[in-house]
Amino acid sequence: MFWRGIFGYLPVAFVQAATGILTMVVFTRLLSPALYGAYVLGFSAGSLVQVCLLSWTEASTVRFWAIRQRDGQLSDHFATLYRLWGLSAAAVPLAILVVLALPLGKSLETALIAALVSCLANSVAKLALDKRRAAGETTKVAMLSVFQSAGGFLLGVGLVKLGLGGAAPLLGVGCASLVICLLVLPTEISSMSGGKFTPSFALEYANYGLPVSASLIMATVLSSADRLILGSMLGESVVGAYHAGYALGNRTLEVLFIWLNMAGAPALVAALERGGKAALNAAAKEQASLLILITLPAAVGLILVSRPLVEVMVGPALRADAVRVTPWIAASGWLSGVTTYYLMQAFGLARRTKLLVLTMAIPAVLNIVLNVALIPIFGLEGALQATTASYAVGLAAAWFFGRWACPLPFPIDVLLKVGLASLVMALCVRQIPAIGGFGKLSVKAAVGALVYGALALTFDIGGFRSRAVNLLRKAPETERP
Repeated sequence: MFWRGIFGYLPVAFVQAATGILTMVVFTRLLSPALYGAYVLGFSAGSLVQVCLLSWTEASTVRFWAIRQRDGQLSDHFATLYRLWGLSAAAVPLAILVVLALPLGKSLETALIAALVSCLANSVAKLALDKRRAAGETTKVAMLSVFQSAGGFLLGVGLVKLGLGGAAPLLGVGCASLVICLLVLPTEISSMSGGKFTPSFALEYANYGLPVSASLIMATVLSSADRLILGSMLGESVVGAYHAGYALGNRTLEVLFIWLNMAGAPALVAALERGGKAALNAAAKEQASLLILITLPAAVGLILVSRPLVEVMVGPALRADAVRVTPWIAASGWLSGVTTYYLMQAFGLARRTKLLVLTMAIPAVLNIVLNVALIPIFGLEGALQATTASYAVGLAAAWFFGRWACPLPFPIDVLLKVGLASLVMALCVRQIPAIGGFGKLSVKAAVGALVYGALALTFDIGGFRSRAVNLLRKAPETERP
């Protein structure tokens, strides 16, 4: 299941990476710094509302699918989930009324309303995709996810051209999600056929999902508080530049983590429910090794090419500040990815999600305190220092409390080998002369990939070369009549 997902979701990772980069390249050029800042604030607010109101039902979709399938209760499962979702979504119109009542500028008000409306469609689409991901329907999930990413971006560009400003990218993704909702509607109705709202399920989902939602609120605060505080202290233009560098440093890595998690999370649940703790440990160690093997050199690579990357990707008005942001956020993004997409799975697997709240509260509160303390003194650099320190503390907290819930193996030997290979890669890339722009970016990226790839294969880091060779040897044998 895991490896089928790894290869099946590869196109999703590619498209999400491409649209993430294009979003940066295009919208930092089509939108003014102020309008881009309004988009960023709208995106942050919409994400927070979705997390607060809707994510607890989304979280329960994957975790309980294998259990309900085993018990023959999937129709009751989805009938209950969608009823709970509808009750939670009823609060979104109230949030829109609050926005209309606030004394906001027109561009920010429009962006916030667009984000709130879009989060409803985004959430239903996530429910539908998570359901198929839990069922192992890799091809369907991949096709719909590619459409959501690419279609949302293209629609956003078109809406910018129509003059919708910072609301355009948000509405683009929302419209693409709405199309997905319409496409899957017959199947979703069918999945609830004969099912009924089950109070015991609702209580179980609330006990599991609400702490997950609370922890995601903390995670959103951790990832968004710096921008909100920067906006209040230094203005929307600085927020736009910060987000531009943040997106390059974080989103590029996050795509890799999401790709691995799309295949990995359902596989870990299936391993635990069907094979117990021994099967879970084997699957988790394999996933952790692959995660480190792919993402750590990617983070180091982003730091190495941060300046030419920003020069190529970010519009001139935001470029100077974005150059300062990207290296810090690349480091933060790796810490965040390991924490969110591996270590924190321990709480969901053990169904001890209340520990998630405490785990995420520590770095979230620390992030606010450090931002308030450091931004007035160091400006933009203060926000960067606060974010990186908070994510490092978050990783330590997730590891510590995760040991109480469901200890997951962490392959230190793989981490050390990958770290050493990444260091050698960095030393080689640093020798490349400064030729500037796209040429420097291409040469550095190519040299880094070649050096690291050669080292990883030569020393068989994580045993993946040996595994690939064994699979290739077995392939001809399985084809024999």
